[in-house]
Amino acid sequence: MIHATAIVDSGAQVDSNVVIGPFSVIGDNVVIGSGTVIGPHVVVDPYTSIGPDCRIFQYAAVGTVPQDLKFGGEKSFVKIGAKTTVREFVTIHRGTAEGGGITEVGEENLLMAYSHVAHDCITGRGVILSNNTTLGGHIIIGDYAVIGGLVAIHQFVRIGDYAFVGGKSAVVKDIPPYVIASGDRASLHGLNNVGLKRKGFPQETLLQLKKAYRIIFRIGLTLNEAIERVRAEVDQIPEVKNLIEFIKSSQRGITR
Repeated sequence: MIHATAIVDSGAQVDSNVVIGPFSVIGDNVVIGSGTVIGPHVVVDPYTSIGPDCRIFQYAAVGTVPQDLKFGGEKSFVKIGAKTTVREFVTIHRGTAEGGGITEVGEENLLMAYSHVAHDCITGRGVILSNNTTLGGHIIIGDYAVIGGLVAIHQFVRIGDYAFVGGKSAVVKDIPPYVIASGDRASLHGLNNVGLKRKGFPQETLLQLKKAYRIIFRIGLTLNEAIERVRAEVDQIPEVKNLIEFIKSSQRGITR
């Protein structure tokens, strides 16, 4: 159902099972999947793809051109995965040619009010961005990470799977998976034990991650020394391997 006051460009592909509220504007080359509900006063700009069963609340702006002075008007995209919720006044900007050309919000995300996803960012499945979270460009956030309110994340930073970033933090380096980080500038505060238990991680997995965390971050070794020791002393379960590979692949440096 499309409200009579909504404006939908003839070049948009809107499934017949989509609801679009009053005074919303849907641009050219927009694709909206079945079961999605667009609230009132929403703007969805061109080259945006919204998956099925999403919910976009009033005054959100999706697919806007990026706030990047290098952007030259090139064709670039926003993709939003299935079952994602975008709350009031959220802004999601298109990608840039330099950054790969696409901003991608994963499936089952919750983007709370006033959060901002800048150009070329990628979020995994089940990510939560709390109120007023700000993502600079080119940020990658792993599956089931939770970002607290009023957090600012620097460009090109990565946040690992199942990480938790406390509110009012400033994040300038990569945050490894499975940990808690907070502060200005953010530092680590142990494993995200509560979050991991809620997601069903077994006790043995938590034990091995705890061993790895202590070796890497608490006994004063260099990262290379710590990785070698973890490989020698800790069971190489998938989560431990993921932690090591994340650290090894860091370009900005690791939050410690």
